[in-house]
Amino acid sequence: MKRVSLETLAHIFLPGALLLAGCGSAPNDQNAGAPPPLKVERAEDANVFQVDHPEQFPLTAAVEHNAPSQLKVTGTVNPDIARNVPVISLATGRVVEIAARLGDTVQKGQLLLRVQSSDISGAYSDYQKAVADEQLTRTQLERADRLYAKGAISLNDLQVAQDTDAKAKVDVKTTAQRLRLLGNTNLDQPSDIVEIRAPVSGVITDQEVTNAAGVQSLGTNPFTISDLSYVWILCDVYENDLSIVHLGDKADIRLNAYPNEVFTGVVANVGPVLDPNIRTAKVRIEMRNPGLMRVGMFVTATFHGQQKEMHAAVPATAVLHLHDRDWVYEPTPDKKFRRVPVTAGDMLPGNMQEISSGLAPGEQVVTNALEFQITVEQ
Repeated sequence: MKRVSLETLAHIFLPGALLLAGCGSAPNDQNAGAPPPLKVERAEDANVFQVDHPEQFPLTAAVEHNAPSQLKVTGTVNPDIARNVPVISLATGRVVEIAARLGDTVQKGQLLLRVQSSDISGAYSDYQKAVADEQLTRTQLERADRLYAKGAISLNDLQVAQDTDAKAKVDVKTTAQRLRLLGNTNLDQPSDIVEIRAPVSGVITDQEVTNAAGVQSLGTNPFTISDLSYVWILCDVYENDLSIVHLGDKADIRLNAYPNEVFTGVVANVGPVLDPNIRTAKVRIEMRNPGLMRVGMFVTATFHGQQKEMHAAVPATAVLHLHDRDWVYEPTPDKKFRRVPVTAGDMLPGNMQEISSGLAPGEQVVTNALEFQITVEQ
């Protein structure tokens, strides 16, 4: 038998081994250049809390509460237009002094501003002429009376003198009244400075003059005074919600500045025209100003409908007000509690709190939400 040397075998099998090795290493080289597989990690829910001893936090079940349907809308405080009084100056001229400002509370008869006017001199000249004419006609009438008594003049001449004297007296009264209307009450020593005073008591809600400004006769209202003892609440109500709002109904008013105070107003008008862009109607609520309302304040108006709605009710201690929202804590499996946002309604008898949305009757919540929140934060 012919023997094969080791060198010969190496030459036969080595190329094949190298080929197999090259084929097997190609996939490994491709995998080495590929990115590692993506791993997704879920973030922890900030509203879920796990406690070791959940039995330390008693639970209570929400009960049923039948409440009238409600509609809450936003609005603003406005002055009662019927109680707005413009301050009118009949004299034209230049403002030399302003004694009151926008937002000031003034009393009837209080000085508001002084105006230097040339109208006074013209009116005073007319008044002096009327007084002189009246003195002349009075003297002529006295002479006519004496002459008529002696038969020197006819009855017609006497009547003409009487008519002339009567007209002269009318001119004196007319010119004197014009001086008073222009703001000059001293007929003997008139001044070119006209004092404009408040016709009513109230708050100055509009100011259209400044120092050295001009005042046009019957064309400029230097001030507008509003009686804010009664105010209007103007709200926008969507077309689909107008069925809840009726004339004469009462509405609860809450000021954003005083959310814990509840006031009552009466629906006085529902606008007959809808805004074509946002499909809302203006609703006017009239009410007495409790002293806290300022023009322009934002309010929340609540209208109560005739139909009943099923809501949940829980102890007031089960509701936590946090970050301008209301929350309750509901138990979940594995010793966990979930913080759930709700909409709190009115306070009910027995220290119960109405829940308008976010919680159904029968669902369990932590009885004392504040105590639970303090515990989990420690």
